Amino acid sequence: MALKYRKRVVLAKVESSYGVDVSPVGANAILARGLTITPMAGETVKRGLIKPTLGNEPEIHVGTHVEVGIEVELAGAGSAGGVPGWGVLLQGCGFSETVSAGVDCHYKPVSSGEKSLTIHFHLDGQKHALVGCRGSVKLSVDTKKAPGLEFTFLGLWVDPASVADPTPDFSSFQTPVPVSNVTTPTLDIHGYSAVAYALNIDMGIKVVHQDLINYAGVDILDRAPSGSLKIQAPPLSSKNFFAIAKAETTGPLAFEHGTASGNIVRIDCPKVQLLKPAYGDQDGAATMTLGLSLMATDTGDDEITITSK
Repeated sequence: MALKYRKRVVLAKVESSYGVDVSPVGANAILARGLTITPMAGETVKRGLIKPTLGNEPEIHVGTHVEVGIEVELAGAGSAGGVPGWGVLLQGCGFSETVSAGVDCHYKPVSSGEKSLTIHFHLDGQKHALVGCRGSVKLSVDTKKAPGLEFTFLGLWVDPASVADPTPDFSSFQTPVPVSNVTTPTLDIHGYSAVAYALNIDMGIKVVHQDLINYAGVDILDRAPSGSLKIQAPPLSSKNFFAIAKAETTGPLAFEHGTASGNIVRIDCPKVQLLKPAYGDQDGAATMTLGLSLMATDTGDDEITITSK
């Protein structure tokens, strides 16, 4: 009988010690709208043997690891100060988690002490476990759609096994609301309330799998957050984004989605440089796409804050 590809479950949990499986269970399930796996990532090398006949020769797998892609809907935690279901994934992408009980839960990037995850990917009775996982994340916001977070993780290889699929508990994930004038009250760029179509942010995290003498692991070695914002082009008399870009001026970006307490998500970027504004067309309306470069203040590690409240 064929395995059913639709029967997929993914679990994720922060590790106590790097690379040691913390045995996530159904309560650690991730409600994903996109889920992929590359079970044997890495390279193969030819041995280069010299023989008197033509033909292939055996190849050796090197740097074998596992890659998992997870896309989730961006919604709140269900209550102010609750921890959203996607928060564990952000921690695996070099973000800290700070919970203010009854108020909010926010995430900021860090430059050291990045946490790692154990991820279990189940496919109709087949379990692929990844340990020591770290990854990168992209934010996507489009009108008439629910905003989302797209994660890519690398993890250390563990032999797959046939086991019973877990029963997932998705209670930490809330039903999202689509982006609209009513449900998305805030999108400000450099102090201007833009009529916007789409916002995309890529944290640009450099994640490297290393299999060396006396060390095997997945490390976050750098990040370079960037993005784009598509808006209706304003008259130059209202906001001259060309002058701002040419002067290399930086300013804040604020985005807030959701209006009900417990299902509000906010993005704050205090220092954003605008790059190469360009005109376009959307249903006959002139648009402008702004390239975004997200930078930290002098304090550091604050180029973006993601808050659930």
